[in-house]
Amino acid sequence: MLNGSVRCPPSKSYTHRAVAVASLAYGRSVINNPLIARDTKATIDGCRRLGSFVCLDKDNMDRIIVHGRNEFTTGYRVINAENSGTTIRILASMASLVKEGNTMLYGDSSLNRRPMQPLLDALKHLGVWCRSLAYGTPPLLVNGGGIRGGRASITGSISSQFISALLIPSIYAKDSVEINVIDEQVSYPYIDATIAVMDRFSVKVSNDNYKHYYIDNKQEYKPTEFNVPGDISSAAILFAAGALAGDVTVHGLDFNLPQADARIIDILKAMNAYVKVSNDAVKVSNSNELEGGVFDLKASPDLLPVVSILALKAKGKVEVRGVKHARVKETDRVANIARELAKLGAEVKEYEDGLSIKAPERVKSAVLEAYGDHRLFMALCIASLLADECIINGAESVDVSYPTFLDDIRALGASIEEVN
Repeated sequence: MLNGSVRCPPSKSYTHRAVAVASLAYGRSVINNPLIARDTKATIDGCRRLGSFVCLDKDNMDRIIVHGRNEFTTGYRVINAENSGTTIRILASMASLVKEGNTMLYGDSSLNRRPMQPLLDALKHLGVWCRSLAYGTPPLLVNGGGIRGGRASITGSISSQFISALLIPSIYAKDSVEINVIDEQVSYPYIDATIAVMDRFSVKVSNDNYKHYYIDNKQEYKPTEFNVPGDISSAAILFAAGALAGDVTVHGLDFNLPQADARIIDILKAMNAYVKVSNDAVKVSNSNELEGGVFDLKASPDLLPVVSILALKAKGKVEVRGVKHARVKETDRVANIARELAKLGAEVKEYEDGLSIKAPERVKSAVLEAYGDHRLFMALCIASLLADECIINGAESVDVSYPTFLDDIRALGASIEEVN
């Protein structure tokens, strides 16, 4: 049984966006409570390579100082985005603001398989010379010279990161920018997060129901002080720990800024978990048996691992739908979660856009594989609390988003041993 409280890490999504936008605000900005993890370090390093000054405050290690600029100096740059799709997509667009010269962007083997062509095509329509050096995936080559502006169309069915990447640098286009979205937009709360950060830095975006965006180029980012909220995506894993195996309170949350995974609160209540929300904290307690249900996670695909492991204690089937785009995340999360839950004894049916999961009578011990995916590793750790003993490969992945995860789970009472 787990018991206790923990402070969730800062938001990865908001740290990415705040660092990127502050790098385009001419002057000194302060980012409080940033997440310092592998993914966000990639964004910090990439913004430095583009030409902004970004550093941890030596007097307060819980804040970042950024001296930004609205045009990057001439030169050739290479940016390693590591495992971060947000980094490579946003910085590919920002690289167009290099005065003159090329920027090459690449990542690890997982990132180099992720789709980029829709973003590259949209940037080309806006007057940016860019191309994939593979087959629509990284490495990428982006030529400087600025953004001409005008109109571009892009699919919304693959990733909201494409829209965020187009929005952030477009205020410095030579003409105002219009973006039309084809197909239904997935993960739209992440676009809300991007627009919220841009607004904090004094730039407005016109958003017509996630189908049409207009960015007036007569604006400019102004330096500011930005407070990064707690990461509800990481908190959701801890909520699952409470619902499955104890009594867990998570502190450091802020529901005033949009976060896609805040929906986990409603899902837990629908599944009959005990949930208490108060100020900046959420308490989730063990229920003898959770309820099943059907959950559309099109807007919050990162909840797929969390809801999937909650199914291990549900008395009825749990169906997760709307997550076809989760197949092109760090890994094919739909297929990989299905495979690992089956090892634990669950009856799993896999669909193109989701899963159907029936809990086993007893969760089996097993050797589990996280496929280098941080969210899958954390979810499997929590699922393993229901078994006698499990071995989970992939502990090195947690530094992508939640470097202190294992320490926090141990502090709540989990017995976890790291082995070679």
